[in-house]
Amino acid sequence: MARRDMRQWNRQYVSGSLAYDYVGIEREERRRREREERAAAQRAGAGAPPRARRRSDAVRRHRERIRVSPVAVLGFSVIAVMAVMLLMNYAQLTSISNQVVEQQKRLSSLEEEHVKLVSRYERTFDLAAIKEAAENAGMAKPSSSQIYYIDLSAPDNVVLYQHEEEHIFGRVAAAACRNLQSIVEYLN
Repeated sequence: MARRDMRQWNRQYVSGSLAYDYVGIEREERRRREREERAAAQRAGAGAPPRARRRSDAVRRHRERIRVSPVAVLGFSVIAVMAVMLLMNYAQLTSISNQVVEQQKRLSSLEEEHVKLVSRYERTFDLAAIKEAAENAGMAKPSSSQIYYIDLSAPDNVVLYQHEEEHIFGRVAAAACRNLQSIVEYLN
């Protein structure tokens, strides 16, 4: 029976798409069943008009009041906070990565400069250039008459000289003078 309805539906005009409209097919089938039921009810009731539905007979549909669970609100807020923190961490990671790249560029430029300075330093100690500069300045190697050798093979000796002790009044006067000098230095 459904196959027959399908063929009947396919003979009708379709605007735009040739895809089956199953919702429309079900709607048409429901309407056809309602017509058949009304016709059967009229035949059984011997021409009695169908009874009008009262509001109390109809199925009442009540929408439940939607209440939001505090746990769900808390969960969504935690997820939102974590998402914001994740984005902030990605921003920090990006800035740190940029700093690392800048420092690597700076390191490579400093390494190049180091190589240049080391080569320049080594050129300053070129022995041929130093010898030539010394000869131009009039310098020469010392002759044998200018060389002196010192013999340090003798053991070390220490001579300790003791000075005479001052009398007691001289030491007291020197200590008082030192104390007075330190007080003057402190006040200045």
